Amino acid sequence: MLYTPTEVRALTPVRENVEKRASQPELRDVFLCHAWDVRKGAAKELHNLLELKGVSVWFSEKDVLLGSPLLREIDKGLAKSRVGIVLVTPAFLSRIRGEGIADKELSVLLARELLVPIVHDTTYEALRDVSPMLGSRSGLSTAEEPMSDVATKLAELVAV
Repeated sequence: MLYTPTEVRALTPVRENVEKRASQPELRDVFLCHAWDVRKGAAKELHNLLELKGVSVWFSEKDVLLGSPLLREIDKGLAKSRVGIVLVTPAFLSRIRGEGIADKELSVLLARELLVPIVHDTTYEALRDVSPMLGSRSGLSTAEEPMSDVATKLAELVAV
């Protein structure tokens, strides 16, 4: 798998933090932050691709049981994940404007060097307009490579 120089610069600090947290076997490899609207589309696709590559993924669709307090379960998921990936879609951009649950997840993830944005069906420019902090971080884009290649790079990032 080939990485661009920008991807190497963006992913190296995340990889270093993943390695530091590798001794904590109870942690999931990744926490998948996404907009509710794409839970059965792009988020599910990325989740499935990652799991096929052996990555353990915290994904609200399977990890929040019916009747469980959503925010508390998300909080636990964030605490028990090695790295956070943010699937940035047009729906995600509209959700963080409205300061919903995705906005709360994003705030926690931005506070750590454990965040990889994945831009899907939108651009980094659109992201910077809504969240300059997240938009300032380099990550991966499905406009430049298919979701399967993005999943492969993420799997390599969290392999310890």
